[in-house]
Amino acid sequence: MRIIAGKFGGIPLQAVPGSNTRPTTDKIKESMFNIIGQYLDGGIVLDFYAGSGALGLEALSRGADEVYAFERFRKAQETIAKNVAKTHLEDRYHLLKGDNQKQLKSLRKKVPDLQFDWVFLDPPYKGQHLEDLLLQFQEEAWLSDQVTVVCELDSQDNLPDTVGNLHAFKNATYGHTRVVCYRFAA
Repeated sequence: MRIIAGKFGGIPLQAVPGSNTRPTTDKIKESMFNIIGQYLDGGIVLDFYAGSGALGLEALSRGADEVYAFERFRKAQETIAKNVAKTHLEDRYHLLKGDNQKQLKSLRKKVPDLQFDWVFLDPPYKGQHLEDLLLQFQEEAWLSDQVTVVCELDSQDNLPDTVGNLHAFKNATYGHTRVVCYRFAA
C-alpha cells in the first residue's frame, strides 16, 4: 500500500493490523481518483472511516488543502499517525478519534461553517448505513455545492441513483468492491 500520485507519490503506507479495517487496494484507490480527477484543485476532504488514512493522504498528495479524518479504532489511529508522519502533513491532516457521530457534532461546534468538497465513505462492509449518512450530511449542511462523494461498498450491495439532492454519476464494480460517486444535480 502506498500513495500513488502527486507530491508524495510512491511513499509506502502501513496497513492497520488486525481485522477491524479493510484497506482500499491501490487499484481501487487509483480507480477512484481516475473517476473524480487525477489532481484535486484544493478543497477540504472528509474521510469518515479513515482506516490507515490512505485515502485522505492520497487526496492531500494530489492537491487537497486539508483532511478531516474520523477513526474510532485505536490501532487504526496509531497507524494513521505513523502514515501522516511520513508525509509531514500533520498541520493539514486532522484526525478525530472516537465515535464518528460524537466527533462530527463536536467538529460542528468548533467550526460552525465547515463544509466538505470531497467526501470518502469507506466503512467496514458489515453494518454500513451509507444512504442515511448521505442524507444526514445534506440535512446538517456538511457538503459544499461542488462536493464529490465517493462511496466504497461490497460489490453485492448497491446505493440508489439519487439520495436527497445527490445524484450518482458513476457506479462501477471492481472485483468484490463497488464504488459509487455522487454530486449535486447541476
